[in-house]
This record gives sequence, C-alpha cells and structure tokens, in this order.
Amino acid sequence: MSVFLGTHQNRIDAKGRVSIPAGFRTVLRAKAVEGEALMILRPSHTLPCIEAWPSAAFSALAQPLDRLDMFSDEHDDLAAALYADAYPLDSDKEGRIILPDFLREHAGITDQVAFMGLGRIFQIWEPKAADQRRAEARQRSRRVTLPGNRDNGPGGAT
Repeated sequence: MSVFLGTHQNRIDAKGRVSIPAGFRTVLRAKAVEGEALMILRPSHTLPCIEAWPSAAFSALAQPLDRLDMFSDEHDDLAAALYADAYPLDSDKEGRIILPDFLREHAGITDQVAFMGLGRIFQIWEPKAADQRRAEARQRSRRVTLPGNRDNGPGGAT
C-alpha cells in the first residue's frame, strides 16, 4: 500500500535533524520522481502543522493554478500561498531531515515531533497538538459519511 499510515513520534537530535518514520520513507521512495526533491514541506493553511507532500502530489495540487489568469489577484494569492513557503527536501542516507525554522515555529515544534499519516500526504505536528487534532477529528468524523458508503465506515453506520 502506497499511502502514509499511522502516527509516529520522534525526537529532534542535537543537530536539528529528525528521522522520517521508515514506513513513510518507503512510501516517499515509491512515489519519487527522478530529478525532483523527495518531498515538499509547507505550512498548513488552516492548522498549526507542517504538510509533507511527495513531489508528484504537490505538482498535481498546483495544476489547477495554471487554469487561472496568471495576472489575476486570485492566481497571485494562491501562488504565494502554495509556493512562497514551500521547501523541497531530500532526506540524508539515514532518512533524516532538518525542518526549516519558519516551519518549526508555525507548528510550535521544539524537541519532538509527531508524524501523522493522512493517506496521500503526511503532517508533522508538535506531539500534544497532534493528540488533540486526532481526538477532534475522530469526534467530528462520527457525523461524516463517505460518498457511496451509506452502510458502514466512519459516521456511516445506520
């Protein structure tokens, strides 16, 4: 399965490096495109966390932007939101990365991080904030029914 699963906590070392969970590294390598960074990190628009996108998924996210008039305010705003704070990163041979200070500050990360799998992407959180986010998401998801899934799944039981 080529999706990011689970929540994994790791410590940031004295040099500011953190190891990407092994399962996440496997998914990143499977989705890697030759000549591109392994992943793109960016601050979440709505949450105090860092989003980590495989490069190909980030490119797909940005494709609709090309359909906007490149001289419009909407294009400029979306381009700035997507690209200005995005950081392409590769891990070292041990699977470690250094999180840019700006992103660490956005997420309130100090000495530990929680990697939270979200299927096609993953997020990097301050661990207590990750716990709170998962609890809130579980609570809200009880009211959600997936399209075409009326009989089972989160919120779909009748």
